[in-house]
Amino acid sequence: MLDFKDKVAVVTGASRSIGRGIALAFAKEGCAVVVNYRKSREEAEEVVKAIEEMGGRALAVQCDVSKRDDVERMFSTAIKEFGKVDILVNNAGVAKRGSILDTTDEVWDMHMEVNLKGVFLCTQVAARHMVERRYGKIVNISSNSGFGIAMDGETAYAVSKAGVIQLTKSSAYDLGPYGINVNCVAPGAVDTEMLRGGRSDAEYEKVLQGRRERAILGITGKPEDIANAVLFFANDKSHYITGKTLLVDGGRKDFL
Repeated sequence: MLDFKDKVAVVTGASRSIGRGIALAFAKEGCAVVVNYRKSREEAEEVVKAIEEMGGRALAVQCDVSKRDDVERMFSTAIKEFGKVDILVNNAGVAKRGSILDTTDEVWDMHMEVNLKGVFLCTQVAARHMVERRYGKIVNISSNSGFGIAMDGETAYAVSKAGVIQLTKSSAYDLGPYGINVNCVAPGAVDTEMLRGGRSDAEYEKVLQGRRERAILGITGKPEDIANAVLFFANDKSHYITGKTLLVDGGRKDFL
């Protein structure tokens, strides 16, 4: 039994897909949740409503994680509303396909700003509050693409996610003396709008089938599969684990 009673979590990119699944999973375990979003206010409010309907506490907060002022405001709002921040889940991310030959400066910068700088900023700001209390759990969301496996059209995305894995290690080293655990979850193929990427139903099914064939279990993941791994790292039962990245990918054959 995981105990999140009286805990407060900030989940970035929590209005949909994996972030939504993580936010709901925390709420089901009794955790108050800050539901971060950048543009999707309506969807974020729907997540808050779902949490409140199950008897939980939640607050939707707009924040572009790549902007320091926004991040500072988000954590100030969280602390004003709930009194503290125990857990940070760095989930917000973007993905735009492109090879090394056709990736533009704008697309490259977008990935690095959101997927990597966003994790840096949120971690830094949250950690400053956590250091004062000598307690905190930070869980970053990377990707199996960040482990160096080459995938068609994932140049900028894969590099940014590899950076998240290293940032996890470096942050764990710096924050460990203050009682703060920093770990990372690296999902494989999860059935989300990001994976769909604007494809037609037929095209998307072809993508899913390809991903299923690469996994030992022969399935693709669901947001709750990632949420379960995040809950483990965010709970005190994992207090002796830090700086680690857990692949949650159905046993992708490329990595064996």
